[in-house]
Order: sequence, then structure tokens, then C-alpha cells
Amino acid sequence: MPTDLRLEPRDLPLLTDLYELTMAASYFQLGFNEPACFTLSVRRLPPQRGFLVAAGLERTLEALEDFQFSQAAIDSLEALKLFTPEFLHYLSSFRFTCEVDAIPEGTIFFAEEPILEVSGPLIEAQIVESLIMNQIGLATLIASKAARSVLAARGRRLVDFGLRRSQGVDAGLVAARSSYLAGFVGTSNVLAGCRYGIPLYGTMAHSYVMVHEREREAFEHFVELFPRLSTLVVDTYDTIRGVENAALVARNLRNKGLKLQAVRLDSGNLADLSIRARRILDQNGLQDVSIFASGNLDEYRIRDLVRAGAPIDAFGVGTAMVVSADAPSLDLVYKLAEYRGIPRLKTSANKATLPGRKQWFRAFNSSGGFYCDMIGLADEGAATVAREFRPPPVEVLPMMQPQFRQNRRLGSRPSLAESRERLLESMAKLEQRYKDLDKPAAYPVKYTAALNAMLINERMRTERRQS
Repeated sequence: MPTDLRLEPRDLPLLTDLYELTMAASYFQLGFNEPACFTLSVRRLPPQRGFLVAAGLERTLEALEDFQFSQAAIDSLEALKLFTPEFLHYLSSFRFTCEVDAIPEGTIFFAEEPILEVSGPLIEAQIVESLIMNQIGLATLIASKAARSVLAARGRRLVDFGLRRSQGVDAGLVAARSSYLAGFVGTSNVLAGCRYGIPLYGTMAHSYVMVHEREREAFEHFVELFPRLSTLVVDTYDTIRGVENAALVARNLRNKGLKLQAVRLDSGNLADLSIRARRILDQNGLQDVSIFASGNLDEYRIRDLVRAGAPIDAFGVGTAMVVSADAPSLDLVYKLAEYRGIPRLKTSANKATLPGRKQWFRAFNSSGGFYCDMIGLADEGAATVAREFRPPPVEVLPMMQPQFRQNRRLGSRPSLAESRERLLESMAKLEQRYKDLDKPAAYPVKYTAALNAMLINERMRTERRQS
């Protein structure tokens, strides 16, 4: 029997909530399958978040391109004894033909702004809801968390160490990919490195030291075999003596024309220990040996270490980042915005939606920074909307882009490195007050006059629907 740690393309249509299929079956029975538009957005930012980073789009588009119900999937649904033979026959020939517009990966965005819109036959747009939310939600959550560590590190290198604590196989891949997108330099996850071209980094575990009778012998054995990966964990026993042993090994390596890459601190008072470790290394003429720190790190601890002047050159970030520990979920929604060419609006308390197909626009000032966004309707243009910004912008850009047409992605697929560069450039254009880790300012997001008018009209229409 094959291992259960698998997810094949033929399984994706079943990676859904049951109500997606029961609603689709009802739509099919009623003949409701005219054009619809669904909008994916985040209602509210998580606590202490001033911005979010869009991620997961490329993996999602890849899945939509191959989306179809295999015979095995149809057989599984038939066994539930819930669906008619006619509906199952419809699913057997199902192909995703909707249009998808979305913001590119690596785009900074804020609450209410559309991340993605799906437009096409109602049943198709409904069935893919769970898959889209699952993939984009997790990737965006982790990329946004990782970006905060990048800000806190102030140029110091960051490596994803989270695989063993990530919440599932796919989550480990998403975390490695999303953290690299956010500015990390690499990952310890070998599969992610091979699949996505992310640089791989690794050190050694304490167990490697413990199976040796002497710590220095463990260090010597490891660097002899892996001189390019020679980062030695020095806190298995007494950390300072561990650094001294590493320094002796490094001096011997240097005599052979080789170099110790780093020592790794994984416990204790990292600020104090890094200062003492740096002193020992420098006294031995090892100014080029880096200090790498790990051990329950997040953006707050990294910030505090940097502020304290800890001479740490790189950080390994694991659990807190891959589970987004302080904000483990997004208020992500995928809501009907239009059906049969008529805008649709949900008015539930604290869960109201925006009607109609949408576009949103970002205003830039003379220094290249962006200072305000405006959500409008899909048929509005940047030139017209520009007149609604105050102060007047130097440039206005529409943010949603066509991504998927006629069962395939449009244009060339951006590389992960290109999406990463997009984000890093955008981060430099976002004012610091919106990037504060504790109390970020609220970035201004407004509605265009046309969207406001539609909101008023649709609120009146919803009242008539309940009369």
C-alpha cells in the first residue's frame, strides 16, 4: 500500500469542503450556472500587522491548470450516495475554464483589497473555493510573518529552520517557499530546496556531538567531511568551552587552507553569549568566522538582539515563523461579488462584503513611495481614479492583473527570485510607520466614488431581497 504522505493531482478536486460539492450539485439541478464572480480578500489584518504579503498564487494557478475529476475521484463521490448520476457525469468532464485576475506574488496589500477574483460559470468558481483559500491563505500568512523577521534583522541573514515543526508536509514546503519569497536567504528543507531552487543550509544537531566521546573530535570529523557546511553547534555542553573548541578546530582548518564557516548558538542568553563568542574568535584571529543563532526565535527576539548590539551574523527561524505563532490564522474570505451580471452584496454584521468585479489602485508620490490605495470597479481606469487621490499622485497603478484565461496561465511564469525581488523593492517604498512590529499605523485604503455608489445601490437591493 502506498504511503499516506502523498497528494497527487488527481486528489485535488476532493481537497474541498463537502458543502462546495453539495451546493454545486444543487446549482446543477436548478440550472444555476451562469457567469459569476468571486472575490478573495482579507477582512481584517491580524493583530500587530500593518501589512500582508501575497503568496501562493503560482502554486494555485498550477493546480487550477490541472484541475479535473479522475475516475477514482468520481468513484469516491459515488460511494457517498449523495449525488445523482447526472451530476457525477458532469464532474467527470469538468475542466476549470474561469478567468482569474490576481495581484502578483510578492505584492504588499491590506485589508479588504482583492487578492484574487475568479470569474466564470458559477459551479466552476464555487468548487475551487476551498483549494484557493487553503493555498493562498497559508502561504500569505507565513510570507507576512517572515517579512517581519526580515525587517527586524536589518540586513542579517535568515534561514528557514521550520520543517520539523511545520503543521504537515505541504505546510513545510509552503513555509520554505514563502519565507524565501519574503527575503530569507535559504532553507534547511531539502525537498523545498530541490523543488523551488532555494539555497540549502544546514549545521549539525546536538546528537552528533553527543555520540562522540569528545566534543572537539565531533567538530573535527564533521568539518573534515563537510568543510563548506562547517557550522558547528557549540552549546551541547558548556557554550564558552564549545566556542573555544571550535576555535581550535578553525585554526587547524586554516593551516590546511580551509575555513570554518560559523559557530551556532542555540540556547541561553544569546546576546551575552554572542559577545563572548565573538571575543574568543577574534582573539584567535578568526574574524571571518560568523556567529549563527537559533532557538525559538521570532521577529521580536531578533529585533531585541539587534538592538542590544549582539554580534550575530545570521539567524535560523523555525516554529514561530512556520506556524505564524502570534497570528496563526487570516480572516480570509472568498465571497460572491456578482452573478448573472448583477452585483451581489453580503450585509452580515462585521462580515459585509464589497459588490461587483473590482480593481484596486495604488498611488505613488514623487519619491517613489506609495501612500494610499483605492478599491474601485473592474472597468475603472488609473487615469480616472487618479483624480480621487489626495494629495495628487505622481503615478497610479492598477494592482490586479489577468493571470488565467482559457484553462491556462497567461504569459511566462515569474520565478520565485523575481517575486522575491518585487517584494523587497516594495518594502523599501512602504513607510516605516506601517512596518512597525508593535503598533503599526493603519495604511489608508479607500473606495472610489463608483464603488461607493454601487454599495449604496446594492444595500437597497438586499433589503428588497428579504422583503
